Amino acid sequence: MLEQLGLIGTIRDEDLSPEEPATESEPEEEPIILNRKKKFGGQRSTDFNCDFEFGERDGLSLDDDWAMSDVLKQLKKKRTLTTLDQKIEKVRKKRKAEEKSSQSSEAEGSEMKEEEEEEPADRNEEDEDGDEEEEFGSIDEEVLTKSDTLREKERRGRKKKNVEEEAPETFSEDASQYNEQLTFEEMNLSRPILKAITALGFKEPTPIQKACIPVGLLGRDLCACAATGTGKTAAFMLPVLERLVYKPRTSQVTRVLVLVPTRELGIQVHSVARQLAQFTSITTCLAVGGLDLKSQEVALRAGPDVLIATPGRLIDHLHNTPSFELSHIEILILDEADRMLDEYFEEQMKEIIRLCSYNRQTMLFSATMSEEVKDLAAVSLKQPIRIFVNSNTDVAPFLRQEFVRIRPHREGDREAVVAALLTRTFQDHVMVFTQTRKQAHRLHILLGLLGLKVGELHGELSQNQRLENLRRFKDEQIDILVATDVAARGLDIDGVKTVINFTMPSTTKHYVHRVGRTARAGRSGRSVSLVGESERKTLKEVVKSAKNSVKARVLPTEVVLKFRDLISKLEKDVEAVMKLEREEREMAASEAKLSVAQKRLEGSASSSDSQRVWFQTQQERKQSRMSKALQEFDLALRGKKKREKFLKDGKKKQLTSEERAQFEILKAQMFAERAAKRERRAKKARAMPEDEPPLKATNQKAASRGRKSVFDEELTNTSRKSLKNYRAG
Repeated sequence: MLEQLGLIGTIRDEDLSPEEPATESEPEEEPIILNRKKKFGGQRSTDFNCDFEFGERDGLSLDDDWAMSDVLKQLKKKRTLTTLDQKIEKVRKKRKAEEKSSQSSEAEGSEMKEEEEEEPADRNEEDEDGDEEEEFGSIDEEVLTKSDTLREKERRGRKKKNVEEEAPETFSEDASQYNEQLTFEEMNLSRPILKAITALGFKEPTPIQKACIPVGLLGRDLCACAATGTGKTAAFMLPVLERLVYKPRTSQVTRVLVLVPTRELGIQVHSVARQLAQFTSITTCLAVGGLDLKSQEVALRAGPDVLIATPGRLIDHLHNTPSFELSHIEILILDEADRMLDEYFEEQMKEIIRLCSYNRQTMLFSATMSEEVKDLAAVSLKQPIRIFVNSNTDVAPFLRQEFVRIRPHREGDREAVVAALLTRTFQDHVMVFTQTRKQAHRLHILLGLLGLKVGELHGELSQNQRLENLRRFKDEQIDILVATDVAARGLDIDGVKTVINFTMPSTTKHYVHRVGRTARAGRSGRSVSLVGESERKTLKEVVKSAKNSVKARVLPTEVVLKFRDLISKLEKDVEAVMKLEREEREMAASEAKLSVAQKRLEGSASSSDSQRVWFQTQQERKQSRMSKALQEFDLALRGKKKREKFLKDGKKKQLTSEERAQFEILKAQMFAERAAKRERRAKKARAMPEDEPPLKATNQKAASRGRKSVFDEELTNTSRKSLKNYRAG
């Protein structure tokens, strides 16, 4: 009946379910497989890999530097015709061809003479054709193999009072004593953070980490000092990340600001932060100069949890990036705090701290923390805790310190001494520090012409070149990195065996940072510093503060003379390389002008774009720079004759080796004398004023009761000066 009406009846419990007829017209639905390559002729069992294993870092490529990937995307790729190394190689080949032709013209001489003039293959850098030649013949081997002599130099005089013994009054308490048995598991860190620590291979916390992490987790302000290479970055990042794990999910705002003095240090801190936060949802952002502005603006608008920045680029974003502000900052960290608080960053730090939230946690970290507590109070630390694991003049514990004396009137031998050390004794994993960019560039050319694999790192290079040279040095593609003080702070480069100082740094503090590039994380290392007569004061301070005895290295006179003669022969080649560079720069500048003109003709001029603003006008910036430069100039060059001579020498196109060395020393003296004058100056106004919190009501009443109005003061003040002013109207 139901079938006649076209209705379907319900199946009762006792009924059997009807079988559906098999239809060949509709194919069976296959399971959907995503992102799988088709394997023709294969069976279904091959879809599963029997060798698959779950790993702790599954999904992360161990071969690629994933922590640096977003930084590398922001680099502006600039087209360069040839690199400096290619120019050096071109000049070297040209010189060798000239030498060969001159030798062939004099081939009629005796065979012995020919053998002496012919040069064997270079042991440092082999040519593709295998005909690369060495700078020294067999006759020079005896001179070159003559070993240096080392003399032990004992400390003399009484050691200075240890500043760690007495804690300054400004600090509420001293937490330098820590629990030595403390482990990462006992620090109450979350599981994702502990997992990242294990993935990075951290076994046991370092002393600074044992002391700082528990205090940082309490939200207290702290001022920490520890020797270079002891893990200060993880000491401030771990408590920060632990607190961010439990952040409220309501709004995405920037809660942590880490300020660093240099771009390279910012990139390194960002990389460590990303690796420590890899198993959490915490977002990080890097805002440093030399990287793409637009991509940084996009990242800042998204409200990253942690922002790592240099002061200049941060102020740029604060004034030019809409919807980005620092009002929600809960934690402010100054890495290399003594550098961040000096006068070169003074105006910028004032501006940043003015825009930060008042109720925040502030942490200061450095290897050479200033003992002047009033300067630290300028950053408005609230009841700060002092953690000094090491003294602010301590070098790494396993560092071997050596000094090479430069005799009076032999300042021009510095280049020869450095070349001799690098060619004969220290041939790989070496960092050479100079005071100026010009000298660093010249050393790069000179050592390259000697057949060594060299790179340079200073402020005149583009960010792409700086990172590329750092990468090549880390990957052992180059053996020597010549750098200015840009690379002296915070950079952690694995395997640096030796640090050479072309001149002694301006202060002991700078010396500690430079030599801290080696002997990091418990490894051993060596520093060799060239010391002239005018630099003996800095040497004495270093020797006094040294815990182990230092050595005096003496190079044989014949070796220094040999290299001095060789450098004088290479002067023409150095000039030829510099000429090639000048020509390339001029060509690039003309191309840039041409492209700007073409854009203007097409109507897509950049003038239509909104110009970026700064917290200072261009005139104010120029004036502050000029005043600082003039002050340094006046300090270092007291006396009319000395000043006139310096100005006269500065106008010379070609300086002698003595004049170049004197200029390097002068630059260091300028900074040292300026720093000494700043320390002698009475500390009055705070560097970075803050709006003070409102006082309690009782205090306000008491203050108002005791204070008189201006009218009352005028009537009741009977001093001679006030009466005189009153009568004068």
